[in-house]
Amino acid sequence: MRKRKLLFLISFIVMLFTLSACIDGSGTETSNESTGSVDGENVVNIGYSGPLSGAAAYYGENTLNGLQMAVEEINEEGFEVNGETYKLNLVSLDDQYLPNETAANARRLVQENETPIIFTPHSGGVYALQVFNEKENFIIGAYSSEPAITEKGNSLTVRIPPSYHGYLEPFTDYTMERFGPKLAAIPPVTQYGQDWAEALIPYWEEQGGEVVHESSVDFAKDTDFFTLLTNAIDEDPDVLFIGGPSEPTASIATQARELGFEGGFIIMDQAKLDEMKNITETYELLEGSIGTMPLINADYPGVPEFVEKYRAKYDKDPGSEAGFHYVSMYIFVEAMKAAGNVDDAEVIYEHIQDGLDALPEDKKVYVIPGIDENGGFEILTRVGAVEDGEIVPIDLE
Repeated sequence: MRKRKLLFLISFIVMLFTLSACIDGSGTETSNESTGSVDGENVVNIGYSGPLSGAAAYYGENTLNGLQMAVEEINEEGFEVNGETYKLNLVSLDDQYLPNETAANARRLVQENETPIIFTPHSGGVYALQVFNEKENFIIGAYSSEPAITEKGNSLTVRIPPSYHGYLEPFTDYTMERFGPKLAAIPPVTQYGQDWAEALIPYWEEQGGEVVHESSVDFAKDTDFFTLLTNAIDEDPDVLFIGGPSEPTASIATQARELGFEGGFIIMDQAKLDEMKNITETYELLEGSIGTMPLINADYPGVPEFVEKYRAKYDKDPGSEAGFHYVSMYIFVEAMKAAGNVDDAEVIYEHIQDGLDALPEDKKVYVIPGIDENGGFEILTRVGAVEDGEIVPIDLE
């Protein structure tokens, strides 16, 4: 009897470990099966590595939501390649915003799941994958506006959002004219944040501005920003340059107002004005902020339907992270269809322009006419600012 109980206990423990191995840290069901036929269905595994815990978890969740929504829609009927019908299996892993974890996750995704495409939403992770993605033959779906990502000559990288270089001029012109020439820069310590600062600061100075303070914030460690902000505000800046994930960026803006700062905010494109408002509860605290135009305020053809479905599924408004990942998943599927191939990344990549051309009108949450020779999607840059408690478009002409 004791031996029978012991065998039952061992079997039960093995079953628990088996079940837990089929669910990743985000609660997303995954499969350890490789791309191919699973339970009689042809399956293509799509990889994702992003921050699903820690300070950037909300940001990571939003990027993943867009992919999940696209995958679920596509799987309703599947998609046809060379006469065979395929469905997608999204395998998501948490990297806590750490590039070394992104690399480890990608190797696992390729080895265990044979993923031809791996999405990652931070430049540090992209750089880590570019070390070996060509050798391992997988496309990086790079969600970062860092221009260097597509300047490295990596033949299997797609930069999804537009380069942040397009924001330097409108952000500088608007805030300098409205508030004045003195800038305090407090970017995040991430590679992306530091690269953004290295682009903005010299441009600000070239336009006649003065940088009165420079420091950095580590959102993985810092939750109270009063000391950091006090040091910056003591230099009497007209404008604060801040950014990173929307939630902590909103906290910085709120605490700056509490310390008496009345100037403007240049918001790095990773943070979104509408998501920041969810934290501040009002645009009044963000008066004079300039950033990317919120997706819900955009006029692309696929936006109304996407917003409606997203609200119904997630009970909140979608941001650009969700929108860009949603449309990108559809583009990659159209590229597979045009390529007649679901597993060779090089062949799929060669047909991305075909995928863009074939994208249905109602899926154009963003209008992306083409992909440039370096692998960056060509997208019209749109900018919005907070004026009198509302988002207004800023003319880039």
